[in-house]
Amino acid sequence: MAVPDSFSPLPQAPADFKSGFVGIVGRPNVGKSTLMNQLIGQKIAITSPVAQTTRNRLRGILSIPTAQMIFVDTPGIHKPHHELGEILVKNARMAIHAVDVVLFVVDCSVPLGGGDRFIANLLTQTQTPVILGLNKVDLQPKAPQQSAQLDQTYRSLAKTNRWAVSKFSALTSAKLKSLQTQLVQRLPVGPYYYPPDLVTDQPERFIMGELIREQILLLTRQEVPHSVAIVIDRVDEAPKITRILATVHVERSSQKQIVIGKKGSMLKAIGTEARLQIQKLIAGKVYLELFVKVQPKWRQSRMHLTELGYKVESN
Repeated sequence: MAVPDSFSPLPQAPADFKSGFVGIVGRPNVGKSTLMNQLIGQKIAITSPVAQTTRNRLRGILSIPTAQMIFVDTPGIHKPHHELGEILVKNARMAIHAVDVVLFVVDCSVPLGGGDRFIANLLTQTQTPVILGLNKVDLQPKAPQQSAQLDQTYRSLAKTNRWAVSKFSALTSAKLKSLQTQLVQRLPVGPYYYPPDLVTDQPERFIMGELIREQILLLTRQEVPHSVAIVIDRVDEAPKITRILATVHVERSSQKQIVIGKKGSMLKAIGTEARLQIQKLIAGKVYLELFVKVQPKWRQSRMHLTELGYKVESN
């Protein structure tokens, strides 16, 4: 994976080269992060069955001979219940007005709901071109009539707002080439914003922390859903191994016990799986040591949120 250390000089783009930013928006758990990973061909965004997995506006970069697309994977837009939630939703809303194209992703295996309508209303307030992305086509009913009925509610919404429609599966990559073509058509002519071999503008430390958090979400499931923040305390790179020390912040002692597990079994499992993912990231051997710290009500404290890297982003 190419991640930014120091950017190399940018090549000269051809005269008809397209480039720009694509904001991926939608309610939680519709497959936005899976979609971005598939589009750029590498895993940079964590995925989980738990809703609201994404916390930062993570940029993924796809460079093809005719265009460069910078995908902005935003947190799922939802009704916030704490200070962290407020920040996440503000950042997602800001992304709508700061990109060249909005890809509004919905789960077309279930009927159109209130959460989708809320986001659709937000999108009517922008002049940015919108593509309505019908994701999870692989999960639709096999009966053509049933799948058509599900599609129709979404297509009616798109027709009312004069949005383009693209139907695909982020999980299987079905029809993603068609989506890519639609996105390129709506981008302006422009330069390279990043070197063609770069797939994200986020530093390795950020991706490392996200890979650790992903394993906590996967292995603890609903027991410790969103009360976890990761801080990479130290990264020591040697010729044959990279040593990483990281702290897992939770809000309550009971959550700390869950993350550690009986005789440290859960923490060991989290560390093992996260280490394997980080080794893929850096293409080298990794030693990972995890610590767990209780930080009461960190999601409610603006000071703690800032210390842990969460803040309202500027455009």
